[in-house]
Amino acid sequence: MTSVAQRLFRTKPAEQIVAEGGHGEGGELRRTMTLWQLTLFSVGATLGTGIFVILGQAVPKAGPAVVAAFVMAAITALFSALSYAELAGTIPVSGSSYSYAYATLGELVAWVCGWCLMLEYAVSVAAVAVGWGEYLNHFLQDLFGRQLPASITHSPGDQGGVFNLTAILIVLLATWLLLRGASESAGANAVFVLIKIAVLAFFCVVAFSAFSTGNLTPFAPMGVAGITAAASQVFFSYIGFDAASTAGEEAKNPKRDLPLAIILSLAVVTVVYVLVALAAVGAMPWQEFNPHTTEASLALIADQATGATWPGVIISFGAVVAIASVVLTVLYGQTRILFAMSRDGLIPEIFERVNPRRQVPVANTLIVAAFVSVLAGFIPLGQLAEATSIGTLFAFAIVNVGVLVLRRTQPDLPRSFRTPFFPVTPILGVICCVVVMLGLAGVTWLAFTIWMVVGLAAYFLYGYRHSRLNRSVR
Repeated sequence: MTSVAQRLFRTKPAEQIVAEGGHGEGGELRRTMTLWQLTLFSVGATLGTGIFVILGQAVPKAGPAVVAAFVMAAITALFSALSYAELAGTIPVSGSSYSYAYATLGELVAWVCGWCLMLEYAVSVAAVAVGWGEYLNHFLQDLFGRQLPASITHSPGDQGGVFNLTAILIVLLATWLLLRGASESAGANAVFVLIKIAVLAFFCVVAFSAFSTGNLTPFAPMGVAGITAAASQVFFSYIGFDAASTAGEEAKNPKRDLPLAIILSLAVVTVVYVLVALAAVGAMPWQEFNPHTTEASLALIADQATGATWPGVIISFGAVVAIASVVLTVLYGQTRILFAMSRDGLIPEIFERVNPRRQVPVANTLIVAAFVSVLAGFIPLGQLAEATSIGTLFAFAIVNVGVLVLRRTQPDLPRSFRTPFFPVTPILGVICCVVVMLGLAGVTWLAFTIWMVVGLAAYFLYGYRHSRLNRSVR
C-alpha cells in the first residue's frame, strides 16, 4: 500500500506518456501536421491577440514605453519557450505542460497545471472572441455607417450590454472548423495567419507615414512600475506560442518539429508586436489611447493617420478574419489538453472519446465550446485577459521547474532539443514569471485563488479517486 502523499506526488513515466500518445476511447488522433502547419498554428494562436485587442488598454499604463513592455513580456516568454521546446521534444503529447508536470513533479502538481491551463486556454478564447466583436462593429461602421446594437455586442458589465452574441458566434464558427478535422483546421488557420500578417504590415506602412518622434516623449511617463504593469497585461499576447505543444499527438514528426515550431513562432510574433506597437504610439499620442474605447485601436489610428476611413476598413476586416484564427487554435489547444487529462482518469472519460470517422474528440469539443460561449457572452474583456495571464504564468513557471527536475531525475532520457545555458535559463524563466505575476491586480489574484481552491476541491472529489495511475498501485 502506498501513502496518500506518495499517490499525490507519484510521477507518470515519460516513456508511458509518449507510448499512450494519440490513443483515446473509441479511436485515435491522426498525425497530419507538418512543421509549417505547427508553426502557423502557434503564430495563429498568438499573433493578433495583444496587438488587435489589448494594445489600446496597455498604452495608458506605460505610455510609449509599451514597446518596452512588449519586449519585457517577450523575454519572459522566451525563457519559458526554451523550456517548453525541450519538454515538447522529449514528451511530444497533447497534454502540453500538464503532461510535462505529470512526468516530473507528480499528479497533484500536474492537476494544478492542467487546471491553470483551463484558465489559460478557455478564458483566453473568450477574451479574444469579445475583442473580435469590437472589430466587427468598427468594420460595419466604416463600411455601412451602422453598427450592431450594444445589447448583442457587449457583456452585461459593459454599458448597454445584455449578452455578447458576436463573441458566441465566432466561437461556434471555430467549433465547426475543429469538428471537421485537425488537417482542415490547420489549413483554415494558415489562410487566417497570412491575412493577419498582411494586415499588420499594411498598418505599419500607414502608421509610420504619420510617425512623430515627439509622441515618444516622455518615453516612460509612469516609470518602471508602468512598464511592469503593462507587461503583465500584454503577456496575454504571448500565450499562444505553446499551442504547438498541444498538437504533439497529431504532428508527423513531433520530436523534431515541436521545438522548432515553438521557437520560430515566438520569434515571428515578437518582431511583429514590437514594430506595430512602435508604429502605433509614434502615430498617435499615448494620452489619446482610452482603455474603454480602443479595443479596435489599430483601425482608429489608421483612420487618424490618413484622415480617411478606408485604411480602417482594411484593418478591421483583416482583424475580423484574423482574430478568428486565435479563437480556432486556442480552442483546439484546450480540447487536446482535456483529452490528455481524461486519458489519465482525472476528468470524465467523455473528454477522451474520439470519433472514429473524423478522428477528433467531438464531445470534448462541443462541451468546451459551450463553456467558452458562456464566458464570452457574459464577462467583460479586461477581466478575462488578466485572469488568463496569471494562469498562463503559473503554468509556465511549472514547465521551467519541470526541465530542472527531469534533467536531474532522467539525465539520459533522449532529448531532441536542450534548453541552452542550463540551468540559468529555466531559473530565469521562473523568476520572470513571478515578477510579471506580481504586477497583476489584487482582484486578479483573488480570482486566481478562488479558481485554485475550486480546482483542488475538484481534484480530491473526482480526480484523485479516478486517477488511472493511482488506481493501478492500490
